[in-house]
Amino acid sequence: MEGGGKGESKKVMVVIDESDSSYHALMWVLNNLKESITSSVLVLFAALPPPSCSFGFGAPFGLARLYFQGLAAPEVFSMEQERSKKICLGILKKAEGICASRGVKVETLTDAGDPRVTICNAVNKNNINLLILGHESHGILKRVFLGTLSDHQLNNVKCPILVVKRLE
Repeated sequence: MEGGGKGESKKVMVVIDESDSSYHALMWVLNNLKESITSSVLVLFAALPPPSCSFGFGAPFGLARLYFQGLAAPEVFSMEQERSKKICLGILKKAEGICASRGVKVETLTDAGDPRVTICNAVNKNNINLLILGHESHGILKRVFLGTLSDHQLNNVKCPILVVKRLE
C-alpha cells in the first residue's frame, strides 16, 4: 500500500473494541496484510462509549422511584467517564502490544461518542485510506431495526472498507 504520487504512505485503520471480532480482524490484518502495512501507517481506533447521565435516585420501591429520577452527581458521572476511558486505553494498549510483537508500529486514536459517528469522523479527519472492521453477528431483528456498524460505515465513510468475518 505505497502512497500515491505525493510519496505519502497510506493509512489503514482497524477499529478495536472489547469484542472477539475486532481482535480477529486485527490478527487477520497482521497475518494477511503485514507486507503492506509495514510500509503504511496502521491506526488503531477505539470509541469511548457515549456518556450516560441518567441514574435513578436510591428511592424505595413504589411510585417515588418511578417519578423521581434525576441526574447523577457530577462526581459519579466523571468517575464513570474515567472508568470507561481506562478500559478503552487498556484495549488499545493490548492491541498495540500485539502489533509490536509482530514488528508493526501503530498510531492510536480514541474519541468519545456513538461509535458509528466517531469512526466516520476519525476516518475523514485522519485521511484514512482503508477502514477495517470485525464482523459481529447479530440477530435478524437487531440488524433490521438498529442496523450494523459496518452498514453505517459503508454508507458514510469515504474510503474502502474491509469487514473481516470469523469463519466458524
